[in-house]
Amino acid sequence: MVNQNWARSERHALCDLLAETGPDAPTLCQGWTTGDLTAHLLVRERRLDAAPGIMVPLLAGYTERVQRRLGTATPFARQIELLRQGPPGWSPLAWPGVEGAANTVEFFVHHEDVRRAQEGWTPRSLPSALEDDLWRRLKTARFTLRRLPVEVTMADPDGRTQRLTKGGRQARVHGLPSELTLWAVGRKDAARVELTGEAEAVNVLSQARWRL
Repeated sequence: MVNQNWARSERHALCDLLAETGPDAPTLCQGWTTGDLTAHLLVRERRLDAAPGIMVPLLAGYTERVQRRLGTATPFARQIELLRQGPPGWSPLAWPGVEGAANTVEFFVHHEDVRRAQEGWTPRSLPSALEDDLWRRLKTARFTLRRLPVEVTMADPDGRTQRLTKGGRQARVHGLPSELTLWAVGRKDAARVELTGEAEAVNVLSQARWRL
């Protein structure tokens, strides 16, 4: 699938799933229903005044209030419609070249947040081009994992490796790029990976918790 827009295809797949589950289904985002997750994504794309609070704790209270109001005031079907449309033209997320960088991992992860919170889920068989795209984007996980006192190297079934943190005892995380992506953003319990390496390092990774 040359030139496939993975950010857009994952967005549409997520919207299809949200329409199927409704607003009250569980997700892997702690404390959030599918309705909460949808409102979050709309705030991220359509409320420049509130979006900074997603990343800045000092502003998070305002962001949460805006998200709750949006979820209450806008019918869920309309929220899905807006999400499917993508960001409006004035949003930085709509700028040329930004969509893939900002949204491929975002929508892949949130699609799986909904899928893997439902009973009876099974892993998808993803196109190799999407797996390759996620592999290239794994380097962004350095920010998420930077505080771990362990040298973390990702390894995929094709023999590729990426070292994401330096220093300390060494561990490897083995899995498909899609599973490594989920592990790296904190969906550890749902990601199908294997940890190897020094016992102390593996123990640290098994016990630690982080989220993005």
